[in-house]
Amino acid sequence: MDNKLLGLFIVFAPLSLLSFGGGQAIVADIQYQTVEVHGYLTNQQFADLFAVSRAAPGPSTLIAALIGYQVAGFWGAIASCIGIYLPSSLLVYGLANWWQRKGDTPLKKAVERGLAPVAVGLIFAGALAIIRAANVGPLEIVTLALCTAIFYFTKWGSYTVIFSVAGIFLAIYFITT
Repeated sequence: MDNKLLGLFIVFAPLSLLSFGGGQAIVADIQYQTVEVHGYLTNQQFADLFAVSRAAPGPSTLIAALIGYQVAGFWGAIASCIGIYLPSSLLVYGLANWWQRKGDTPLKKAVERGLAPVAVGLIFAGALAIIRAANVGPLEIVTLALCTAIFYFTKWGSYTVIFSVAGIFLAIYFITT
């Protein structure tokens, strides 16, 4: 059990330091480490835990606690949480103090502009990892594209879109069965 606790901490501590843009930015790496490298979970288990973490209120890094709990129970959740929150919290605390004293320098502006595309790229990598882990097919991709277009080009609310898609899928189900 101790090896699993240390293993969970070792998985999440370095990822904590890479989470530019929030926890969503490291989902691909979490999936790789917990499924491919350490074999703690299957792809399906990871996709299920990801879905629960996104449906529950709280930070996107909630998935770390869920993975820890799945792997080693309560203490696994604690080890994962310490790993995902402590290193980045200490780093941000130290850097924030330094950053505030730095003033408005060209280096500071360049770093701020440079980190934005990195965060966006990491978030897209996480989305692709979830798509692969959940075995998403053409129907899900088309549905995602249509819903994205509806949200972008209309003023429809999320409930309207959810119930519309559910209605369409139910109609297709009853027609085909």
